[in-house]
Amino acid sequence: MQTTSPLYSTTHVTPLGDLTLIASDHGLRAILWPKESPRRAGIATRPRRDPDHPILKQTAAQLDEYFAGTRKSFEIPLDLDGTRFQVAAWRALARIPFGSTTSYGQQAAALGIPTAARALGAANRANPVCIVLPCHRVIGADGKLTGFAGGLPTKQWLLDHEARVLMATIVSTPQWPSPHPTQQRLSMPVA
Repeated sequence: MQTTSPLYSTTHVTPLGDLTLIASDHGLRAILWPKESPRRAGIATRPRRDPDHPILKQTAAQLDEYFAGTRKSFEIPLDLDGTRFQVAAWRALARIPFGSTTSYGQQAAALGIPTAARALGAANRANPVCIVLPCHRVIGADGKLTGFAGGLPTKQWLLDHEARVLMATIVSTPQWPSPHPTQQRLSMPVA
């Protein structure tokens, strides 16, 4: 009989509302949108409230950095609970670059299963760790936004946020060498 690790939770205030963070001692298990049921993330037991749990504190700090525009990827241990296919699909989400999008078909091709776009869509819908595993970066083949557990306005907000962060980075980083220092005038004897 397999024993399950106890789960811990906290609520974290973000620009997108209060997110519920859930972790085991092994890693982050879920990030839930406001009013989202833990059952959608495969969590059947009620987690014990512990805002001081180290993984929850680490997650909250990195989410704050993401929303502040200073973090583009996450370094949080994950404790994903899903089928082998789901876990592979979720982990592949982390390889989509910040500020980029891909389609379900492109994600399937990258996993070596180009005919599995619909199955990947279903797996992404079940992604328990939104934002950290950025399913918001996956869009329809026609470039339109498609289903998202946090709602399409939230998906658009996340994509716009990442675009703003990238634009600010480009604007603040010179793309050309600095101009030569101005030449100083040398004193010359007057005859």
